[in-house]
Amino acid sequence: MTRSARHSNMRRPGTLPVLAAGLLAALVGAASCQAQKAALSSSNYVEDFGSAWTFIRDNYTYLDEKAVDLARVRDLLRPRVAEVRDTDEFISLLEELIEHLYDHHAHLGVNTATSPRLVPTGADLWAVHRDGHTFITQVRSGSDAERVGLQPGMVIVTIDGRPVREAVADRLPQGVDPKNAAARDWALRALLAGRHNANVELEVLAESGPRTVAFQPGMTNRSETALAATLLDGHIGYVRIHNSLGQRSLVREWDAALRALRQTDGLILDLRDTPSGGDTIVARPLLGRLVVEARPYQRHEIPAEGRTWVESVEPRGPFTYDEPVAVLVGRWTGSMGEGVAIGLDGMGRATVFGTAMAGLRGALRGHSLQHTGIQVRVPAERLYHVDGTPREAFVPPMLVKPGASGEDVVLEAALQWLEMQR
Repeated sequence: MTRSARHSNMRRPGTLPVLAAGLLAALVGAASCQAQKAALSSSNYVEDFGSAWTFIRDNYTYLDEKAVDLARVRDLLRPRVAEVRDTDEFISLLEELIEHLYDHHAHLGVNTATSPRLVPTGADLWAVHRDGHTFITQVRSGSDAERVGLQPGMVIVTIDGRPVREAVADRLPQGVDPKNAAARDWALRALLAGRHNANVELEVLAESGPRTVAFQPGMTNRSETALAATLLDGHIGYVRIHNSLGQRSLVREWDAALRALRQTDGLILDLRDTPSGGDTIVARPLLGRLVVEARPYQRHEIPAEGRTWVESVEPRGPFTYDEPVAVLVGRWTGSMGEGVAIGLDGMGRATVFGTAMAGLRGALRGHSLQHTGIQVRVPAERLYHVDGTPREAFVPPMLVKPGASGEDVVLEAALQWLEMQR
């Protein structure tokens, strides 16, 4: 019997009761709240636009690395503020302003029906430019893109009926250098995520030949629980966090999971469904159950303020889970999920398996605009692994190439490693 078949047979009798209760607020797009509909005065919009621009200039910590002149962007967009008729139109203009940062972590706290979906939360695919072609590298598990048959390795020929190169060029913000590789990668991912009110249509080259498919990104099967826990092979604990690193109830459910899995010979922590990030107030207590003494887990830096500091984790709970731990990551491990992964790696408390993560940069700071109440969020702190590696540049020590749909080669690699630790 193959390892995959053995796991399939053993997971059913070994599955523990669901260890989480309460609803997970589905974070699709920027927020569930609706934009204001009432039009404000032109001067109100002008003032809010200026406030947003100033906040970005003074707080966005990666501005010096961007191929963009923010003052020129202001001069390009500001005349259009006078043409704004309502708050939805103003949101679209602010989105255009933020897109000049070509940073998936920078966003508004509200969206409209035509707003771009957030990456990675609202995305089904990850793709790269390589050797003159555009390749799908990862497909989100349980997504509509997976349902229509898209797989890693396929070549994308057109996006919404347009050749990739042409579509990417048009998606780039007006004030961004079109030759900038990072900006082109951003534009590609933004196109593949699409907008809230539309499907994405791709022509791809598969082994069987060219295919055209349409799918609705962000429609991944969402669990109503903060996490799920089970036994694999009867002696390995497995915990998958369901995009709930911002929910304080997750700490309680994590504690319950560890109680149930206390006697296992090893633990797998699956962070591959944490695209929307979370809060260090939640993350630190999770990590505290895996250490016996205080340990540093990430570094912070605010260059504009000349401040740097190290954040630590304190032991917590009635016992420490001290068996080997494997962490699973991928492109839908975002923000705080990335922080948990680099923290466990830096503390020497886990071995990380998978691919590069979402690469969301820094810790966010928010600013609410006076008249519209719209919140602008940009990375204001730089975050690092304790060894000095920027969080967004971290690569798992156990790099695993994604498999075809239905294959979980990352989980298999972690299970094999844990077997060798016995």
